[in-house]
Amino acid sequence: MDHALDIQYETLAEMLPKNADAYGDKIALEFEDERASYRDLDMLSDRVADALLAAGLNHGDRIAYLGKNSLKYFLVLMGCARIGVVMVPVNWRLAGPEISFIIDDAGARLLFVGSEFTDEVNAMRDALPGVERFVSYESDAPDMQGWEAFVASGTAGPERAKARSPIDPHDVIGQMYTSGTTGRPKGVMITHFNLTEPRRVNGEAQLPWNMWSDDDVSVVGMPLFHIGGTAWALTGMMAGAKGIITREFNPVEIMDLIAHRNVSKIFLVPAAIQFILNHPKVGEIDFSRIKYILYGASPIPLDLLRQAMTQFGCGFVQVYGMTETAGSITALPPEDHDPEGNERMRSAGKAMPAAEVGIMDEDGNLLPPGEVGEIVCRSCSNMKGYWNRAEATAATLTGDGWLHTGDAGRMDEDGYVYILDRVKDMVISGGENIYPAEVESALYGHPEIADVGVIGVPDEDWGEAVKAVVVRKDGSDLSEGDVVDYARTQIARFKCPRSVDFVDELPRNPSGKILRRLLREPYWEGRERGVN
Repeated sequence: MDHALDIQYETLAEMLPKNADAYGDKIALEFEDERASYRDLDMLSDRVADALLAAGLNHGDRIAYLGKNSLKYFLVLMGCARIGVVMVPVNWRLAGPEISFIIDDAGARLLFVGSEFTDEVNAMRDALPGVERFVSYESDAPDMQGWEAFVASGTAGPERAKARSPIDPHDVIGQMYTSGTTGRPKGVMITHFNLTEPRRVNGEAQLPWNMWSDDDVSVVGMPLFHIGGTAWALTGMMAGAKGIITREFNPVEIMDLIAHRNVSKIFLVPAAIQFILNHPKVGEIDFSRIKYILYGASPIPLDLLRQAMTQFGCGFVQVYGMTETAGSITALPPEDHDPEGNERMRSAGKAMPAAEVGIMDEDGNLLPPGEVGEIVCRSCSNMKGYWNRAEATAATLTGDGWLHTGDAGRMDEDGYVYILDRVKDMVISGGENIYPAEVESALYGHPEIADVGVIGVPDEDWGEAVKAVVVRKDGSDLSEGDVVDYARTQIARFKCPRSVDFVDELPRNPSGKILRRLLREPYWEGRERGVN
């Protein structure tokens, strides 16, 4: 049955009761030993909304969620959606100072904490002066309210209904943080409209790979603090499909679900695909139920893609987007994938129906096919802006609606977009965005480092790996291990250098800016693209 597009709504708040009426007791989400039907999601998220109101949260207030994937993530998200509260999912891979910065920057008044992070949060409470309440949603924790007590604290009835203000499609529902070239994360404000309108427009285009039915089963295995994880799960929910949530990516668990749970669709980053392919049991798994694997968040090596196509035997779709575009803006459909390889497989595909994509020069002019410039996008999915970052918003979103991606590329005569390099020097390792300035800032604190430049270098497992190019202070015998160990005390492990080279001097322009392109050249020599 496929009547998902017959159910129209402009906000996630509207989606819940309409899907409850349409799908009733059909299972919407599974997580470990928890199950929730579409009717359950409607009822339980309504209770969460009541509890948020009882806690003093108002339309436009922020709450934060620090935890791994779970079903309760969606109960909180949907509870927020019903009353205009904004959810801020925090990347749990970050170091303590990074986590506290995001929660404080967002002005989160309430923090939901997963069982793995209660001790860490209790240790950083002094750095979270704005948080009025802590909710441990998985286990009992000292000085935190438990989930059941929190939900029970809501007062239903007419007085709570009166407290609920109308939800506008352009209200912000989520605020996801993405690092910036200045080294400080920025909160990307995503609206209801950013999530629901592309679904409507893209759905009406009837692209076979993008059509969902309510008998589809998808795996929600990518982190929910990324737009790729959350948007993927919501896409299935909008269609009345079943989503199976995994706490985090585990290749063995993913293969087991594929083999035994009738999984038909899955979204993976290239590094995750590689981990599955490299597992010794991959040849024992029956992948015949899978219809489509969508992949994105970082480019994929052609040889890895060929291997995946042979092993999985399903349709592959590459998608390209970013947090600021609330998900995918281009797609390379299955018919453009050839096991023998072709030129289009080096592209990120063509613009989705809900997006207009172009290549722009530094003066704001759209360039003709074949010329290299910055990839820009005009779409109903473009973010509302950066939270409390007016200058950064103005630099990214132009007055005529173009969003600057920071990626350099070209477009061919048929509209296929080829990503060549990154305007902003970003490194993508295993689907995680890492900005050199942030890593450099952390390393500069080492007493024996005189200068440092950070770049991304090719890596067969992660696509790219962080490399630090260091100038030692006079008399120092600083080693690679010393630099890496120091970095791990300052920033998240996935941002830390995997290798360190030592030089006498870094190349800089007259104004003192590091010429990262010159640093990168030796490591990327002989490759067609400056990304992997």
